[in-house]
Amino acid sequence: MTQRSSSPQMRDMGHTLRAAFRHVLRLERRRGVVSPGRIERLHAFESKILGNTREITAYVPPGYDDRRDATLRYPVLYMQDGQNLFEPERAFIPGQHWRLREAADAAITSRKAEPMIIVGIDNTGASRIDEYTPTRDEARGAGGRSADYARFVIDELKPKIDERFHTDAARSAIGGSSLGGLLALFLTLHRPDVFTRAAVMSPSVWWNGRSILRDVDAVSSSSRPRLWLDVGGREGREVLADARLLRDKLVAKGWSSKGFRYYEDRRGDHSERAWALRARMMLEFLFSS
Repeated sequence: MTQRSSSPQMRDMGHTLRAAFRHVLRLERRRGVVSPGRIERLHAFESKILGNTREITAYVPPGYDDRRDATLRYPVLYMQDGQNLFEPERAFIPGQHWRLREAADAAITSRKAEPMIIVGIDNTGASRIDEYTPTRDEARGAGGRSADYARFVIDELKPKIDERFHTDAARSAIGGSSLGGLLALFLTLHRPDVFTRAAVMSPSVWWNGRSILRDVDAVSSSSRPRLWLDVGGREGREVLADARLLRDKLVAKGWSSKGFRYYEDRRGDHSERAWALRARMMLEFLFSS
């Protein structure tokens, strides 16, 4: 097969990645140790589309505040259930959080992942099931607002993040676990023009008669966003079977090993603690150096 020459966009991305690593390396040489990434909060972020307010938490990577290259821009990962990601006291089960800041710091400073910004989007409790599901399940009397949630992220939140931080607006990723994983898959299937990468962790494929599988079957675009898909061996027989079925359908639709990683954690259950153990691997795949 004839190898195609790299496009200007790919060359620009390569330049940005090399600049980011050179910057972190300079900091290591100058100080001997790189200070960890830090957390910023956007309190009471209001969505007119969804009609509610929530907290947004942003992780900025090591070296971000010491930048000397004004052209340096960072990819952004938008993660759901933001209260479970960074702070043990805010997690659904207090003390059991993803330790995502520590995972990102380790991946970046070991140079196994390029520096990235991570935006944690809190769920709002009662509206979570509606916002995270793409179809309405009449038997449950819930669901079906994922398209609205996509508009919230793309039209309301993302512009504010791009304005506030030094982002590479063309390189955005979406991620989550459980219903958040279902949402991440839905958004990246329907908006690959915005989300070029996705973390689909223990996705709730079961929702509304596995309706998400019909979305996969309907994929016709030549675009294949980079996808991380995982599941725990202790999440139940049906959950494991659903994840494998989703894997097989994605491969059949053209996702290859270069842009797709499927991982089964044999001992993993459906918990923040289990997802925390896989977080660094996920980041290193999505933002591989």
